[in-house]
Amino acid sequence: MQLTWVLRLTLVFTLLVILMGAYTRLSDAGLGCPDWPGCYGHIKVPIQDHEIAHAQTIFPDHDIHPEKAWLEMIHRYIAGGLGLLVLFILVLCLKTPEAPKKLPLIIMLLILFQAALGMWTVTMKLMPIVVMSHLIGGFSLISLLLLLYLRTRPRRIFNSETHARNLAPLALVSLFVLVGQIMLGAWTSSNYAALACTALPICEGNWVDNLAIAEAFSPFQGQHHSFEFGVLDYPARMTIHIAHRIGAIVTASLLLVLAYRLFVGAAGMRALSLLLVGLVILQVSLGISNVVMHLPLGIAVSHNGGAALLLLTLVAINYFLWRKA
Repeated sequence: MQLTWVLRLTLVFTLLVILMGAYTRLSDAGLGCPDWPGCYGHIKVPIQDHEIAHAQTIFPDHDIHPEKAWLEMIHRYIAGGLGLLVLFILVLCLKTPEAPKKLPLIIMLLILFQAALGMWTVTMKLMPIVVMSHLIGGFSLISLLLLLYLRTRPRRIFNSETHARNLAPLALVSLFVLVGQIMLGAWTSSNYAALACTALPICEGNWVDNLAIAEAFSPFQGQHHSFEFGVLDYPARMTIHIAHRIGAIVTASLLLVLAYRLFVGAAGMRALSLLLVGLVILQVSLGISNVVMHLPLGIAVSHNGGAALLLLTLVAINYFLWRKA
């Protein structure tokens, strides 16, 4: 029982870390502190005159913006708390005979790697491949935590639900497609391409003749003093944005098909199918709102949260369909 409640708390905490990370990134505060794990050589944001003078001595090329620095440090504090929760979960699982052992260990290793990615995000000055990996790591972490939570709450799928089991391959394909779309979204955000196209449904102008696929999806973009605000030319950013939009159409269509098949063919999963439909509609609406309203901060952060909830729903669906009775 204790493990179940700790896992619930950790899932909520992980979602908070994801949302706070998105808020920090979208507020252009990813380099609010130019060092790691402290901030300008302090454990907290320097606000006293002598602290600011010391920080300017250590980092003479950086202007101190306390509001951005606090966003970055709050994100780090919350992430540190999440690390302690994951460590506590690992200890509980090792002490509980019937609890899984390998999965919590994998989760612990993942969060350590996430900490390293957080450091590299700062030291490599928001290099897109690192920023994207950090975001995907957060989504992977919350997915594995949900999987661990589901494994602590056994559910039997009866043999009469064999038709539902036939939908398992479709559910798995849907999960992989969604993961690909989330990666496209992370690549769009980390390259500051969210407003590369401001017209619907695809992009304005003669976009077909201006695609730059090789440049857009090259993981390494050369040496730069900083990658903040992006280093790619407009055609490359436009290409990334268009790929994300087309991916959204494909993903939404596939998920709606899966939801319909679950609703008519798996009586025990109708609640999840309806949740999936609701989240798809919400996510598409948030995506369109980002374009029409030019990326308002609240909607952009909610778009990240919607992606996380969609992923969790697909993980749960696949767990129930693939698990043996």
